[in-house]
Amino acid sequence: MKAWVRLPALPEAAGAYRWFYADVSAGPYSAVCIFMLGSLFSPRYSVAARRGGLPLEHSAVNFALYHDGVRRLWVLSEYARAELEAPGRLRIGRSTLAYAEDGTVRMDVDDWTAPWGRPVRAGLTLTPMTPVGEVVQLMPGLPHYWQALAPRARARLEVSSLGIEAEGLGYHDTNHGEELLGARLSGWHWARTHREDETVVDYHLPEGVAPLRVVAGACGVRCERGSAPQPRPTSITGWGLRVPSRLHAGNIVVGAPKLLESSPFYARLEARTGPLDSMGEVADFRRFHSPFIRWMAHFRTRVGPAA
Repeated sequence: MKAWVRLPALPEAAGAYRWFYADVSAGPYSAVCIFMLGSLFSPRYSVAARRGGLPLEHSAVNFALYHDGVRRLWVLSEYARAELEAPGRLRIGRSTLAYAEDGTVRMDVDDWTAPWGRPVRAGLTLTPMTPVGEVVQLMPGLPHYWQALAPRARARLEVSSLGIEAEGLGYHDTNHGEELLGARLSGWHWARTHREDETVVDYHLPEGVAPLRVVAGACGVRCERGSAPQPRPTSITGWGLRVPSRLHAGNIVVGAPKLLESSPFYARLEARTGPLDSMGEVADFRRFHSPFIRWMAHFRTRVGPAA
């Protein structure tokens, strides 16, 4: 198995971004952790990037914990710097992302909830069960890319601030791009499904672009672009965002999702049926650049100290 021990290149130009996403499903618990450079959720970067603001000046840590589909913790803290402490270790605020030589991925969150400032200490440890996936371009002609780093992993979740320790399955990827999301790429939705013997990720894109699929299991990792997407039932959230009314793994219906997070431009969904476990996200990036929605985003974000 190929070990991932070095961080890929960090973004430098105004409007560029990279984030590192991981989720864990462990019994009744689900957790998501994202280290962001050129933060996807930053109303400040949405404005600053157009004026030459740099991505590392708008770094952020997001951690969310759910129990039986109900949020228990929400961290979203933005910082004015990020530090590459070693070839395989990134620090944002007091939180770190580290890749060990044996391929193990470790995310340690030491931060506070937004907006109330409750202290949170949590850790995710992922031991990959498959190789690293290839880097794929999401939309023809647009500079936005995705790579599954550990699409199927043994995972351990620790939330010391709540006394939680649990084990299960994990998933880890990275997205990066050279321009603001929403400038030309209007949005997407995707879902990760753990099956008994493999993990499937389906990435659905706008403008009739054929979806991407990654399948990770005992035979390795393969990435393919499917045929033209077929319409599927959707519903509308209280914020007016259109989301899938069922989560799928290919043509297999996992079930009606629980809405873990809901906002005017973003939703996080989860569905579990027997051995099938799906986590999905829907994003409308053009909505996010609305001044009113940017103003609302300030209330879900905590701004950390500059140093």
